[in-house]
Amino acid sequence: METARTATLIAATIATGLISGLFYAFTVAVMPGLARSSDKTLVEAMQNINKAILNGWFILAYLGAPLLTTVTLVLHATDPDTRDVILPLAAALAAYVAAMAVTARINVPLNNALDQAGSPDHTDTTTAHTTRTAYETPWNRANTWRTVLTTVSLGLLAYTLTLH
Repeated sequence: METARTATLIAATIATGLISGLFYAFTVAVMPGLARSSDKTLVEAMQNINKAILNGWFILAYLGAPLLTTVTLVLHATDPDTRDVILPLAAALAAYVAAMAVTARINVPLNNALDQAGSPDHTDTTTAHTTRTAYETPWNRANTWRTVLTTVSLGLLAYTLTLH
C-alpha cells in the first residue's frame, strides 16, 4: 500500500506540474507573443492551438492530475498513520478542480466562440479585431487564474511529498 500511495502522489505531482507549466507558458510567453501580432494572426494562431491541444497527451495529464490526486487522497485517508497529508491533498485537489471549472466556464466557451468566428483569412480587418477584442482579455484573465490555481495545487502536492 505504501508503494501505491507514493506512486500516485508522485504521478499526481508530475501531471499537475505539466498542466501548471503549460498554463504558465501561455501566461508569460505565448499570449504576450501573440499580443504583438496582428488581429488575424492572433485569431488564427489560437484557433490552431485550440485544435492541436486536444490530443491524448494533454488529456492524459489534464484529467490524470485530479484523478491521481483523488486516488492518492483516498489511499492516505484509509491509513491512520498518513492522515497528516489529508488537508494539503484535499486543498491541492480543490485548487485543481477550481482551475478546471475556470477552464470549463470561461476558456472553453471563449475557444468555441473563437472557432465559430471562422477563418481570419475570410474575414475583414474589423471582424478580426472584434473577434480578438472579445477573446483576448477575458481568456488571458481566466488563464492567469488557471495558472495560479494549478500552481497552488502543485505547491501543495510538493508539500505533501515532503510530509510523505
